Amino acid sequence: MKIGLYFGSFNPVHNGHLIIAQHLLNETDLSQVWFIVSPQNPFKPQKQLLNEYDRLHLVKLAIERSAKMKASDIEFRLPKPSYTINTLAYLKEKYPQHEFAIIIGGDSWQNLGQWKNGDQIMQQYPIYVYQRPGMQTTATLLPNVTFLKAPLLEISATHIRELVLEGKSIRYLVPEIVCDEIEKAGYYKLKDPTK
Repeated sequence: MKIGLYFGSFNPVHNGHLIIAQHLLNETDLSQVWFIVSPQNPFKPQKQLLNEYDRLHLVKLAIERSAKMKASDIEFRLPKPSYTINTLAYLKEKYPQHEFAIIIGGDSWQNLGQWKNGDQIMQQYPIYVYQRPGMQTTATLLPNVTFLKAPLLEISATHIRELVLEGKSIRYLVPEIVCDEIEKAGYYKLKDPTK
């Protein structure tokens, strides 16, 4: 089975993430999309992140009705910060029967050279790059890289957190079940300590 790995903080997961995942399932040869919740992204400040188990819980709620999407805590058991190359090696060993591909946005594609062993990732794994609003992605000669024009919504997790902090509604930006859980649990109510 060919599985697309959608890495992210998902802080929180929102409708934009889900639309991209569904679009890739519809338009590519991927059989499943796994949301790899990163406990600590080396490029993002740790203080901004909701606890990883709470973020994983929100992803599970968001995709609970999709048989082709899965929430994964695989990086919770790996050394921190989370490096994609380490996760890929672990998954390859644990699930030798599957082929893994990477799903990234145009912004991450532009930074892939700065990732740990980024060149190795580009050479050894299929990569699906979806365009991000306001970002141009340049073509590549690598045969394993596919650029997609996914239906994009200009929704950002940062904006969602700011709305919660201001006491404003996030309904329709996130799945209803995620909205209800964020409200019920009081997530993102505390001011971001990094600002």
